[in-house]
Amino acid sequence: MSSVTRGGKTGAAGASHHAVRVLMQEFQLLQKEPMEGFRVKLLKEDNLFEWEVAIFGPPDTLFAGGYFRATMKFPQDYPFSPPSLKFTTKILHPNVYDNGTVCISILHPPTDDPRSGELPSERWNPTQNVHSILMSIISLLNEPNTSSPANVDASVMYRKWKEKGDKGYENTVREQVNATKADAVRDGIVVPQTVEEYCIKNSPLKKDPSLDMNDFFQDDYEDDDALSEDEEPTLNSFTAKRKEDEKVLETKTPESTNKRSKQTDSTVPDRT
Repeated sequence: MSSVTRGGKTGAAGASHHAVRVLMQEFQLLQKEPMEGFRVKLLKEDNLFEWEVAIFGPPDTLFAGGYFRATMKFPQDYPFSPPSLKFTTKILHPNVYDNGTVCISILHPPTDDPRSGELPSERWNPTQNVHSILMSIISLLNEPNTSSPANVDASVMYRKWKEKGDKGYENTVREQVNATKADAVRDGIVVPQTVEEYCIKNSPLKKDPSLDMNDFFQDDYEDDDALSEDEEPTLNSFTAKRKEDEKVLETKTPESTNKRSKQTDSTVPDRT
């Protein structure tokens, strides 16, 4: 685990504190301003380091109408190290291992490994976030990387389908999509079916100036170091704040919270 220096506080404790702050901000923003194609929630109310993710299959693809659940686990030194994502819903895909773990460049540590075939710029860096990860995975669903597959059998089936019209891959994926519909009903989820439903018009994620990435590398944290332990961000304070936000959201009209429009401009980070 990387060590982070924070005004005299060095090591895992300081790193964990920063991770909690960043994860609090990301989670709150995604709850207030849901993004296209996915939803997130905490696996446990008292643990910000494990999220439950629901990814909706993008329209006009084999995965359209699918409701794919996954778990996302964050390291104690996030965002300096990437999280991991593992599908708990059965999914056949060239870049998903049999156990559900996703293999994608954006989730690989930022090391320079010529043998990997990945450029350092394609790997994880601290400017990435949950949104960029999930949008990359959604893009990957329909555009897999078959040159370095995690699931060789799925990669062979996919190439036969694309190059020779073999229906094995298509039929299996459609069966899996249909199987997820019961999960969606049980969880009370309405899966978007059209592009208009899939793409939510929201303002861009707002960056909290107090969480400037450059701050994490500075030794001078006079304001933070002046705080007592009781004033540090805590999971209890986060949970209480989230419940307050939920009450506010409940008072909003559907028109103000569910406006949907066609996606006009989305930029997805490079990935292999």
